Amino acid sequence: MQDNPLVTIICLCYNHEAYVVESLNSVINQSYPSIELIIVDDFSADSSKTIIETWLEKKPKIQFIANETNLGNTKSFNKALKLAKGKYIIDLAADDLLLPNCVALQIDAFKNSCYKNLGVVYGNVELISENGTFVSYYFPVNEQKKVIENRITGDIYQSVLSGGNSICSVSAMIKKTAIDHLQGYDETLAYEDLDFWIRASRQYEFDFINEPLVQKRIVANSLGSDFFKKKDSRAKKINHSTYLILKKAITINQTRAEDLAIQKRVNHEIIHTLKINDFGLFLKFIGLRILLIKRKFFKH
Repeated sequence: MQDNPLVTIICLCYNHEAYVVESLNSVINQSYPSIELIIVDDFSADSSKTIIETWLEKKPKIQFIANETNLGNTKSFNKALKLAKGKYIIDLAADDLLLPNCVALQIDAFKNSCYKNLGVVYGNVELISENGTFVSYYFPVNEQKKVIENRITGDIYQSVLSGGNSICSVSAMIKKTAIDHLQGYDETLAYEDLDFWIRASRQYEFDFINEPLVQKRIVANSLGSDFFKKKDSRAKKINHSTYLILKKAITINQTRAEDLAIQKRVNHEIIHTLKINDFGLFLKFIGLRILLIKRKFFKH
């Protein structure tokens, strides 16, 4: 069993009735033998819960949590994390698919990485449409499906701060001891990944697998599209979470270079909040920009 450490895959479902069975099948059809699957339905308004229960009828060992109210991704994930027994964790959305060798390649990366403080491995992703047809790769590739630009590995903290394509969240595997040490996702936030990668990259090294590991489905009502909606309560909450994340990140910065890295993202958010007409949040980001200017004159 030491050669094949247990991997826990937490599959979060919310109104994914059209995709959840395909997603779950991608887990149980992995080439890697030692997998624990925990499914959470976050009080879906469609038939997701019933579909999952039907799929589970002949799979008694798989754990299923059916939330009685809608808790959101951060709380739902942490709820499942408390039950996880694996040495490594994958956070899988129920509309995405693991490619057959995903887990095997991730475990191999953990075993063979040159980094001693490795907390996270991730790879490339195939973006697919709602009906499953190929659209593009998350990181552009050559004819051999290898990334064109080399990825930053090891200490990627500054890269995560500045934004851009520092990591592809959906292809990540996280060491359980690391995620436990970081106390999972911040449940006060509307979304989880930026805050978690900032905190994780502050304390742990990251490595990259130069292979497509996951198929990520591009859907019309995804959370990513909510960032850009004007006068929308959900968008307001999501964008305010970004402000809270960056405000918190500034407090753990240690160098001027790190402040300059986060300044790029703050500048981006200043422009973004103007575009969506959220002038209250615009002023909050201006406040962060002023804070960064003041910090320039003090050692930290």
